[in-house]
Amino acid sequence: MTLPPVFASTIQETQLWLKQLRDAAGADNEQEAYAVLRAVLHQLRDRLTPDEAVQLGAQLPMLVRGFYFEGWVPSKTPEKIRHADEFIHGVRGMLRGHEAVAVDRAIEAVFALLNAELSAGEIDDVINMLPAEIKALWPKAARTRAGSHSG
Repeated sequence: MTLPPVFASTIQETQLWLKQLRDAAGADNEQEAYAVLRAVLHQLRDRLTPDEAVQLGAQLPMLVRGFYFEGWVPSKTPEKIRHADEFIHGVRGMLRGHEAVAVDRAIEAVFALLNAELSAGEIDDVINMLPAEIKALWPKAARTRAGSHSG
């Protein structure tokens, strides 16, 4: 079976993201990198307004976009989590079966990947929507840039 080019392209792009994330997050393999990416994206998505969650999702590779939106209930967002430890706890809860993953490092790796792969304007919008403690989990360069465009 030959895949249509659009499917082959999104599979290839997703594989590249997972390999980068595997290395940056210290995941054992791409399956664990997928679990990390999914957990962090779901926690992030649920902190955003529905409009902003959709705008972020639109910039993800098609395959990643599919699991980003999986299980989403827009009417229940944004969830009111204000502290970094609550965000970290939520990611940890979604990583059952992957207890060896260093959750802080995993979150940092996903945020760095998003910062590198998505438009600066979209990342700025996302960061500016988050409470200060969760903003602090993003790479410093992204926070600094976003802070200069807020308000």
